[in-house]
Amino acid sequence: MTPSFETARLLLRPIELADAPQIQAIFPQWEIVKYLANKVPWPYPPDGALTFLRDHALPAIERGDEWLWTIRRKEDPTALIGVISLAKHETDNRGFWIAPQWQGRGLMTEACDAVTDYWFETLKFPVLRVPKAIANEASRRISVKQRMRVIAAGERDYVSGRLPSETWEITAREWRARKSS
Repeated sequence: MTPSFETARLLLRPIELADAPQIQAIFPQWEIVKYLANKVPWPYPPDGALTFLRDHALPAIERGDEWLWTIRRKEDPTALIGVISLAKHETDNRGFWIAPQWQGRGLMTEACDAVTDYWFETLKFPVLRVPKAIANEASRRISVKQRMRVIAAGERDYVSGRLPSETWEITAREWRARKSS
């Protein structure tokens, strides 16, 4: 069962099918999708959120392969502003998006800290890896803040096309050292 989390400014709630209408209303924006993996259909279909939750996310959660949360501000807990996820995968363990009007405020860093701690301290995985487009400066800044390091470079396919990409990594030991410093 995916737990809820509370940070200084956020509530992270396990994703559910009832979140589809809010996701559908926010998600299909170029500023959100351009650096996401090309498995995201673009243009985003009218039933994209429902289909994603019903056919991919919720079955993956049931299998114990993924964990997904909606991101909400404590000031307005009914309004979803983004999604963050963790996944059992060799080179892609965390993903996220946040509505453009909430970007650049440190909210995603808070959400990333909460789920990264869960990854290491509760789920007990030894390493967290996240690929990202080099052009995705905001996502790269979060990895720098978390003291992750680049372990691989190459190209990946994103919604916006094939782009130079990096894979960032942090180990459980490094995460615990960061927390204690």
